[in-house]
Amino acid sequence: AACGALGDGCEADADCCAGLACIEWTCAPTDDVPDGSDGGDDGDGGAPVEHPGGVVADHTAAADFDSIPATALDAAKSGFRIFYGHTSHGSQIVTGMNMLDTGPGTLSMEEDEGVDLGHNGYLGWVDITREVLGRPSDETNMVMWSWCGGCSDNTEEGIDAYLDAMDQLEHDHPDVLFVYMTGHLDEEGTGPEGNLYVRNNQIRDYCTANDKILYDFADIESYDPDGNYYPYETDWCNWCEDWCASHSCPTG
Repeated sequence: AACGALGDGCEADADCCAGLACIEWTCAPTDDVPDGSDGGDDGDGGAPVEHPGGVVADHTAAADFDSIPATALDAAKSGFRIFYGHTSHGSQIVTGMNMLDTGPGTLSMEEDEGVDLGHNGYLGWVDITREVLGRPSDETNMVMWSWCGGCSDNTEEGIDAYLDAMDQLEHDHPDVLFVYMTGHLDEEGTGPEGNLYVRNNQIRDYCTANDKILYDFADIESYDPDGNYYPYETDWCNWCEDWCASHSCPTG
């Protein structure tokens, strides 16, 4: 979904897009804590927590990255305190974040590099999240977990378990933004006919229907910067090598 109009307190009337999310509250003073709560839930269940308009960061967001105002990036760096759980493939996001670690503001992120979203209904990551958010001194206001192959062999029930657990965490911690994620492309390049595509669409459909924040890892991997689509691309990202052979590519 596109970014919404900026709210009161913003100094500009353009939209603010800050990498993982298009966020209306990034123009608040940097000493304010961004709040993803809609104020309508006390953690005992009920309707899914809503985020204003929902957010999908896919290949179009990546293509528009250079148009993000520096003030929005600075506000995001100053305002967000992130907990991110991942293993190998998820480290690509950390590499990208390290490239942003310049200019005013500093990135604030705690990592768990030994656990990811697992396979087929695994929920050990939920206990880790609750432990982190339950620490008396914790100031985390954004949580994201990455897949590492767990979408490719997953089931509809397994993905539902992930979605339900994320939604419950949102209800229990309404002042924290939870970022959903699709699974990265798999080694076989199974394309639109494969199980990975179906399971990722299950996540996309849920996030769209319930105004969630989604980092669409697979979609970003499936397009080159010119917008060309590679439906059978793999996690080797073969188009990247071809692209960088004729373009200037940043390194982490």
